[in-house]
Amino acid sequence: MSRLYLVDDHALMRDGLRAVLEATGHEVVGESDRPEPALADLLRLQPDVLLLDLQLGARSGFELLEQVRARKLNTHVLVLTMVARPGHVARALAAGATGYVLKGATAGELRHAVAEVAQGRRHLGAQVAELAAASLAESGQEEAALASLSARELQVIDLVVRGHTSAAIAELLHLSPKTVESYRSRLMAKLGVADVPALVRLAIRAGLIDADDA
Repeated sequence: MSRLYLVDDHALMRDGLRAVLEATGHEVVGESDRPEPALADLLRLQPDVLLLDLQLGARSGFELLEQVRARKLNTHVLVLTMVARPGHVARALAAGATGYVLKGATAGELRHAVAEVAQGRRHLGAQVAELAAASLAESGQEEAALASLSARELQVIDLVVRGHTSAAIAELLHLSPKTVESYRSRLMAKLGVADVPALVRLAIRAGLIDADDA
């Protein structure tokens, strides 16, 4: 069986995952709710599979996913999240995730996904394959521009379109307001949008957020 590491910002979710996975012989070697301590643990423990949520409070799982790829770790990443948006599926796979499963999956599907990902085989959960296909069907400059954004820039987009001010974003991300303004200006230039309403519309079209969230 495989050695696993869990990253989710809900302790109850981590407890449930641990119970389900250890009952079938897997070893959960560690867990965290934030990217930084998780990366330190991954470098030290070298688990076979990282089960990663994309929503970590004010942080983004993409931060850790990109670090795993940059460090060329031998750990395969299985995204386990509530986020059912084509843009997120495409972004996760492009950033090196081996699998993507929604949290509505059954325990059996999760165990199968872990087994597949541990062997380095791609696994897309129920409905996720359709999301990936929808994302791949989208084309144009917007998609290329979005693919060029860093995890931090995507995180700033998410908070901006949800109505957070630069000061509030700075506090949430532990950055200076000036740094947040720099991120905003840079990402809007990359995306070719001139104001926040245009950024919101682009984010909805790309599947980064739902219209009801904006």
